Amino acid sequence: MKILDVQSISRSFGNVKAVDNVSFSVSAGEICGFIGPNGAGKTTTMRICSTLELPDSGDVLVSGSSVLDDPRGVTRKIGFMPDAYASEQNTPVRDYLDFHARAQGLRGAERDKAMRSVIDFTGLDPLLDKEILALSKGMRQRAGLAVTLLHDPSLLILDEPAAGLDPRARVELRELLTVLAEMGKAVLISSHILTELSEICDVVAVIEAGTIRASGRVSDIQKKLSPDALYYMRCLAEGEALQRFLLEQPGVDKVRAEGHGCVFGLAGGEEALADLLGRAVNQDLRPMEVRPLAVDLEEVFLSLTDGVVQ
Repeated sequence: MKILDVQSISRSFGNVKAVDNVSFSVSAGEICGFIGPNGAGKTTTMRICSTLELPDSGDVLVSGSSVLDDPRGVTRKIGFMPDAYASEQNTPVRDYLDFHARAQGLRGAERDKAMRSVIDFTGLDPLLDKEILALSKGMRQRAGLAVTLLHDPSLLILDEPAAGLDPRARVELRELLTVLAEMGKAVLISSHILTELSEICDVVAVIEAGTIRASGRVSDIQKKLSPDALYYMRCLAEGEALQRFLLEQPGVDKVRAEGHGCVFGLAGGEEALADLLGRAVNQDLRPMEVRPLAVDLEEVFLSLTDGVVQ
């Protein structure tokens, strides 16, 4: 089921068209990586989706509610976490959550239940009496995520949530987002850490100079850019012999040495791979390992973008 449906939105600031006819969608249970260089229009798009900016044209629907016709309905269905989450630094975490729960209209037992739920989910229980200022960046991000979840939104919009986090905090954030997607929530997340996104994203939307360059599953985008699948092969024969063999084979390209083996592209699917392995055996290369390689999100990004700055 489609939760977020961005429909041909545009937004200009003076002579700069920050967002130009942008369209993409995110379904329930999907994590969508929203990627692009600085100044590409990511934050403006996310603010429009969150009702914080109005588009000059187009519309955004969140579970059927329009940001133009029913902004209050949209805000009840989204949890927006900006790249710099404002907070009262001398406020204890417990009061911080309580304030935002009340701002969401939660009262009495309903508020207590919502707070307990997000506290347990984000692991904030030991920190409830600490002031926001005393928290590490990772814990402040957890508190910000807890705030976005208080009203149980169907869509989470997270602008650079992993920025400045240490490796452990990034892993923990990734695990939380994966669980949220498994619960059926749609997640739109922007980040410059493409290796992080590649591990959790089901789909991506690549934006540059305010326009969408590509959107959909990373594997589908990669196939459009290059129909060849990438593989890694390691043999008992010397690496140079394997590389020479691969360079001579039909349907093989992009051959490069890596470690004790080679990475290569191959057209033709599994049958072509089986034939290639048969020829490698016949030439006494003695293959020991052959495996497909995961799609590299960084390569996809670099292939689709030109480094244009608005």
